Amino acid sequence: MKQLKPEKTTGWRGSEELWLQAAYETLIEQGVEAVKVMELAKRLDLSRTSFYGHFENREALLQALVERWRQKNTGNLLERTQAYAETIAEALFNLFDCWLCDDLFDARLDFAIRNWALSDPELRAVLEASDQERIDAIREMFVRFGFEPDEARVRAYTVYYTQIGYISMMVDEPPEPRIRRMPIYVETFTGTHPTEAEVARFASRHGMSADFVQRRSGGQAAL
Repeated sequence: MKQLKPEKTTGWRGSEELWLQAAYETLIEQGVEAVKVMELAKRLDLSRTSFYGHFENREALLQALVERWRQKNTGNLLERTQAYAETIAEALFNLFDCWLCDDLFDARLDFAIRNWALSDPELRAVLEASDQERIDAIREMFVRFGFEPDEARVRAYTVYYTQIGYISMMVDEPPEPRIRRMPIYVETFTGTHPTEAEVARFASRHGMSADFVQRRSGGQAAL
């Protein structure tokens, strides 16, 4: 277990972000049942009363965790679906950045929230609303590129549920093989082939060459 050991001065109560980060790490490692004020205080080597200088109670801390998840995961996903793209293939590559960049989308946090929601009906409702918001954003992305609404929704389901499957099954693999397959995912999800230039731009921003990601066959991206 990672221990946060802040440098302290007399009477220091930590910071709101410090307590929230400790709660986040505990949620990821042990689940919501372990997110308790006394245990967090021990983890931070601070007094229990210090917590109440930043949060009214444990419930307020838990709500802050949920808000962090909503802002980071759902917020960034929506932004990536709206990012500039000239084709649906390029738009999907923009979305795929979420699956590869922890700064954009925290898969471990998404998994922890889903586990937590199994025993919390109120959070489950929040999760379901967030899932729907994400799916709607992906659907609108397809619609922008000329897909009929019903078809766009089915394609959005396919894209989103595939990724949630990765998260729920705790698939752990190096990024390289997954990135290498992504042009084929684009073709599968959109019915179109990404261009060499689109693959090259996507590969470059993830520190790889287009030759690594694709093998050219008739001008199409392939493994």
